[in-house]
Amino acid sequence: MANDINPDHLRELVLAHLPDAEVEVKLFSGNDHFEMEVVSPSFSGKSRIAQHQMVYAAMGEHMREAIHALALKTRAK
Repeated sequence: MANDINPDHLRELVLAHLPDAEVEVKLFSGNDHFEMEVVSPSFSGKSRIAQHQMVYAAMGEHMREAIHALALKTRAK
């Protein structure tokens, strides 16, 4: 499964759940280590943990199966 995941696919997954977000995803090592920054009005009033949980939920099974490492930054817009 790791071979079919790429930055564009991850971006699409997040945007499907957070359509108002600005999402930037970069591959930084191998084919399963990613950096992601997500800025969304949907994060307003939510803790950093809640923001990250929203992003993890958007990526679903990929978080458990295809992504080995994710450096995630989130903030409200």
